[in-house]
Amino acid sequence: MANGLYDRDEAAIGSLQKLRFFPLAISGGKGARLVEENGRDLIDLSGAWGAASLGYGHPAIVEAVSTAIANPAGASVLSASNVPAVALAERLLATFPGRGRHKVWFGHSGSDANEAAYRAIVKATGRTGVIAFVGAYHGCTVGSMAFSGHSVQAGAAKADGLILLPYPDPYRPYQNDPTGDAILTLLREKLAAVPTGSIGAAFIEPIQSDGGLIVPPDGFLRKFADICRAHGTLVVCDEVKVGLARSGRLHCFEHEGFVPDILVLGKGLGGGLPLSAVIAPADILDCASAFAMQTLHGNPVCAAAGLAVLETIDREGLAADAERKGKLLRDGLARLAERHPLIGDIRGRGLACGVELVLDRQSRAPARAETAKLTYRAYELGIVLYYVGMNGNVLEFTPPLTITETDIHAALDLLDRAFSEFSAVSDEDIAQFAGW
Repeated sequence: MANGLYDRDEAAIGSLQKLRFFPLAISGGKGARLVEENGRDLIDLSGAWGAASLGYGHPAIVEAVSTAIANPAGASVLSASNVPAVALAERLLATFPGRGRHKVWFGHSGSDANEAAYRAIVKATGRTGVIAFVGAYHGCTVGSMAFSGHSVQAGAAKADGLILLPYPDPYRPYQNDPTGDAILTLLREKLAAVPTGSIGAAFIEPIQSDGGLIVPPDGFLRKFADICRAHGTLVVCDEVKVGLARSGRLHCFEHEGFVPDILVLGKGLGGGLPLSAVIAPADILDCASAFAMQTLHGNPVCAAAGLAVLETIDREGLAADAERKGKLLRDGLARLAERHPLIGDIRGRGLACGVELVLDRQSRAPARAETAKLTYRAYELGIVLYYVGMNGNVLEFTPPLTITETDIHAALDLLDRAFSEFSAVSDEDIAQFAGW
């Protein structure tokens, strides 16, 4: 039953910007826990889709934002430089191992960052063609939807010259090839069929997040990048959800043995505040002025939060922590799989984990309705957990990097119970929550 705050939300805020799974109504939060209006404590295994990278109320964020808002250095980088934005750009550049000279573009979200990257590539190179993957969700602006491949955006206008490839999914391999080489063969065929020099960008996710938390086969992305570069195509790595220590490395591409031409960051970069960034060759980001701008881009308060996030990741060793805690989580999920046949596959890196639910482990038929009911029951028991995937059957775990081992163990116990009890959730209970 929805509480007072949720009812007020329904009455006052439109559905266009909602993706709801249960009647969560938050009044506060601390660490990896959220507090509902009625005072109930919940363990947040989503981290607000990964945006709350340091959890809620982290002292470093509180101090940085409080200091910045008390003495704000303007409001953006549009027509003036400001100290936090310049310092954050310099720090981001220091983390990126790409060759040549690079610069940074700041935005509010992964959506505007991916769109800006694509528009800048087209402007700088004159190449409008773009390669992306089925299942990819690069944003919800007109420009970012144009090269996304997720089924929820099937009706969106797509970019001219878009090549959509299957994402290499070892659990559901394209042409029964778990190495992904069949997809690379398809890529070569697609490139041979288009005019030389027409494809400007290839957008990849080193873990496909909203498509199902899919980890590609070892070596695939490196080989993919080599093919693209042989055709003069810039490789853009979208790490909006899985970057900045979440995978167990600062940048997720570090697992893959290659360095992208362009890196896109968002969500966790702001630690809960709206902030995104593109790191790209200077000739791309300097190709025009007043071209990809919004008044509050480079906001000093958000930039101060971003600096606090990066400093905390370094100081507290959160990348190594994510590796260790992610293994603890996946090991616990594997024990649950021994008791619950609904669990078909467990995958991930660090604290980016996916659990695919199936009706039968042999057929691997997606358990869509069961997934919706499971997440609802988990919420009733005290866990915030959402699902993703083209079939809406993959539980996505992206908790705050600061989640404690105690909370992980407590969440696994509650999840075990949810698997045993979700059948008590009725169709009516979940009817108003469309999810994906």
